[in-house]
Amino acid sequence: MAFRKLAHFKNPADQVAMSSNSLQTQPWWKQLNGYHWFVFIVASLAWLFDCLDQQLFILARGNAIQTLLGPGADPTDVKVCGGYATAIFVAGWAVGGLIFGAVGDRIGRSKTLAITVFLYSISTGLSAFSRNIDDFYAFRFLTGLGVGGVFGLAVALIADALPENVRSKALGWLQALSAVGNVSAGLFSLSLSSVDPSVSWKYMFLIGAAPAFLCIFIMLRLKEPEKWVEAKRASQQVGGKAMGSYSSLFGEARWRRPALLGMVLCISGVVGLWGVGFFSPELVSSALEKSLIAEGLEGKDLGAAKTRWSAYNLIVQNIGAFFGMLTFARLAQSIGRKKAFAIGFIAALGATIFFFRYFEEKSDIWMSGVMGFCQLALFAGFAIYLPELFPTRLRSTGTSFCYNVGRFIAASGPFTLGSLQKYLSDEAIKVLPATADAAAQSAAKLEALRDAACWLSAIYLVGLLVLPFLPETKGQPLPED
Repeated sequence: MAFRKLAHFKNPADQVAMSSNSLQTQPWWKQLNGYHWFVFIVASLAWLFDCLDQQLFILARGNAIQTLLGPGADPTDVKVCGGYATAIFVAGWAVGGLIFGAVGDRIGRSKTLAITVFLYSISTGLSAFSRNIDDFYAFRFLTGLGVGGVFGLAVALIADALPENVRSKALGWLQALSAVGNVSAGLFSLSLSSVDPSVSWKYMFLIGAAPAFLCIFIMLRLKEPEKWVEAKRASQQVGGKAMGSYSSLFGEARWRRPALLGMVLCISGVVGLWGVGFFSPELVSSALEKSLIAEGLEGKDLGAAKTRWSAYNLIVQNIGAFFGMLTFARLAQSIGRKKAFAIGFIAALGATIFFFRYFEEKSDIWMSGVMGFCQLALFAGFAIYLPELFPTRLRSTGTSFCYNVGRFIAASGPFTLGSLQKYLSDEAIKVLPATADAAAQSAAKLEALRDAACWLSAIYLVGLLVLPFLPETKGQPLPED
């Protein structure tokens, strides 16, 4: 009997099962070997620096455009050109995502990731040398091309290279760490707040060139995931299916449906963030201007104070985002992806309206953290859920398509918000008495911004509407042909 028990204990299959069970009881990070950690760190840094460059642009665009247009530029023209620059950047992001997502499936995740990181880093640095507004627009578009490719590549790389049972947790952390890049941008902005605004924006864009050095590590050591290598080999055999093919993605109903529905899901979150949420610095700056003037600030001192508070807003917003994304990841693992998204969209809608309606003074800065928690939590869901919808040969293509097509719509966000704000402010100013001073008109414009943002936040309802038609992937292996 003892011999049988011993023999049973030494059965290789049982040993493997026991080892597997033991692993799954450990925290996810203890289940990674040295190379797994290398992949996770490189992919996370690529996305973290990507987000750093995004936020550096958001914080520097006002001063950059003011400088490029000249000291006598009308504030309205500065805002309009800021909208153009943002739209061009986001459109480049969308194009880059569609191009490099497919390229990553065809030639490999690591090679393409190195190309995209180099492109967005160098183009961000070159933005500092813009001689006019057209140069600035061109560099913004090139930066967008690189930025757009990174998310789908980084997500696909981790999904394919790390063990199945830690995939969703690692992807949740990948997205959460992006908030570190965002917070870093705010800290850089704070450190430069005392520098002449006509110069400080150049320093910020030069900082954004630093991630180019990451390409060296990507190219030298990062290998293609074995899953991708096998899929590439299979595609080269007679009858093999194409890698990174949009005709394959949309030609087969099995992949077409999640691609289109996933796209709509992402549109809701992307437009909500880039069309509304990332215009919170404008609200903070406008809402606090009156109190800052009351403190006796004017001229450059007033501008520096507004820059500081925009940076504070960004930092608090992204600290909230960090915890929001980790919370969403845990929720998605416990109750399922679709239920977590449903809660997330409702929370994002409520938090956005609450922030834009009630933010009034410095002590309200905590509201930025609540909005960041709710709005960016959804993006952890995109990182976890999208790669679970597509096979290895289309994983980067499908993920990038879903995540980035919404950028084309989001690119119109600055114009939509600006146009709606202008219409509402014009209507509000019409009903003001003829004796209304500049302060009263400024207050009317601020109220119009609040109303416009609240109306546009209804985009989160689109995400709720599409959820019932998407599959639940919790506990399921990654799909293959």
